[in-house]
Amino acid sequence: MGPGPSNVAPSVLQAMSRPLVGHLDPAFVQMMEEIKGMLRGVFQTQNEMTFPVSGTGSAGMEFCFVNLIEPGDEVVVGVNGVFGTRMVEVAERCGAKVTKVEAPWGRIIEPQQIADALKQCRPKLVAVVHAETSTGVLTPVEEIARLAHEAAALFVLDTVTSLGGCSVKIDAWQVDAVYSGTQKCLSCPPGLAPVSLSKRALETAARRKRKVQSWYLDVNLLSSYWGQERVYHHTAPITMNYALHEALRLTLEEGLENRFRRHQQNHESLKSGLAAMGLRLAAQEGHQLWQLNTVTVPDGVDEAAVRKRLLSDFNIEIGAGLGPLKGKIWRVGLMGETSTKENVKTFLRALGQILKDSGRKVDLEAALAAAG
Repeated sequence: MGPGPSNVAPSVLQAMSRPLVGHLDPAFVQMMEEIKGMLRGVFQTQNEMTFPVSGTGSAGMEFCFVNLIEPGDEVVVGVNGVFGTRMVEVAERCGAKVTKVEAPWGRIIEPQQIADALKQCRPKLVAVVHAETSTGVLTPVEEIARLAHEAAALFVLDTVTSLGGCSVKIDAWQVDAVYSGTQKCLSCPPGLAPVSLSKRALETAARRKRKVQSWYLDVNLLSSYWGQERVYHHTAPITMNYALHEALRLTLEEGLENRFRRHQQNHESLKSGLAAMGLRLAAQEGHQLWQLNTVTVPDGVDEAAVRKRLLSDFNIEIGAGLGPLKGKIWRVGLMGETSTKENVKTFLRALGQILKDSGRKVDLEAALAAAG
């Protein structure tokens, strides 16, 4: 129940036990097409260039930036947590001149902040994190995308923790480049990074004045492997693609709206149970992630000791705070297979018992009743 990886369905693990085939075998090529189609469904896009990069979510981040940025380009990046900070690092390594639009950790990036930044520069792209895993905040992005396009910039979106857990509408929001990860709400082991590029983004990558700095992540080469030509590029991780295929099948079988509703309901149950115990979420009210809940550590409580006992005595893993939130929050994941009412109540019982043992007054029965 940490910030990832999430629990994995038995059928996904079973899929990983299938015999290997060649990465250009007709059976694998057919599965590649099915994966692309299912990813389009989950991303809610018609983009042809939608596929899983062989690497984790951070590889997806690099993929988007190295293909779209050339040395000297101006970019605007929203920074309100660890992964906005990482975007800046990657963009700077690409040679970009970065304008940071910052918000306190736990707050959203406001559209007006982006609008103000766009008055000061003419960026090639604007990038924000949709669901900031380090803070538990969900930034609304539709208005930011509109502002980026009015400034003739590409719009890049990090959906590592949002894809499969809450609405991600790539076409409706006019997102030009998006990346995600398999190990969060898709409930697949880590190792692949779903990505999608609009026609405009693909044209930008094709018109570059110099080659993409990463041969491995160059979409001009990868498009020939994941496109109709099937030109050899690298040996794709066969087993991981088996797993993603099954995880996507399960996601679409449940139905996106049903899946989103499940995540929302379990988030609300957890939040209600915590409130009955006198605990609150740290993320901005009205913009709190359903799938990653940042719980404020009460005064006088040793947050590390609580996490240690949750793991040793109750077999529950949760995450610690990062950066300025280190020691101040617990990060409780309710992603994909992990997002169940049973897990919510199991966590509340365990946390309540630990807090009671430490001398705090906790009405555990009231908490469980509030969780529903």
